[in-house]
Amino acid sequence: MDDLDDLHDIDHRMVSALRACGTDPRVAGAARALSWAGEHAALWLAAGLAGAAVDGRRRGAWLRGTALTAGAHLVSMGVKRVVRRPRPAHVVPLVRTVGRHSFPSSHATSSAAAAVAFGALGVRAVPPLAAAVCVSRLVAGVHYPSDVAAGAALGALTARLGARWMRGGAHHG
Repeated sequence: MDDLDDLHDIDHRMVSALRACGTDPRVAGAARALSWAGEHAALWLAAGLAGAAVDGRRRGAWLRGTALTAGAHLVSMGVKRVVRRPRPAHVVPLVRTVGRHSFPSSHATSSAAAAVAFGALGVRAVPPLAAAVCVSRLVAGVHYPSDVAAGAALGALTARLGARWMRGGAHHG
């Protein structure tokens, strides 16, 4: 077995184990709710707009952080269309998905982008909630761990690259 086969095997085993957690109705309900809230980055876009509405002094930073989160989500959707990895087929999913493709997880991408962007604004609740959204996609059986890890890395990187712009420091260049 080569390294890619090993990763594929680990991915499959982890999805099976995490999806089994969803046999508990409370866990399944939480996974469904978090997956639903994270669809199309809705939770994070709403949080960013709410932050902009209530934090007038930093409204620009909130709006730019929201734009970074949306941008990261769009990038992940583009990567998905190029990679075209099928979703896990060896488990019964807890939720319906918008698309057939699995890599990277767009939920994880937008969640990590929001965690970095809004975390930089001091919102301590976002990173743990973002992690919960990421885990929900595994418990729901609609992503492999490598999809979630890649999505989270893509989202965090996008937000880090835009951090100066978000704070209003670099408007060009």
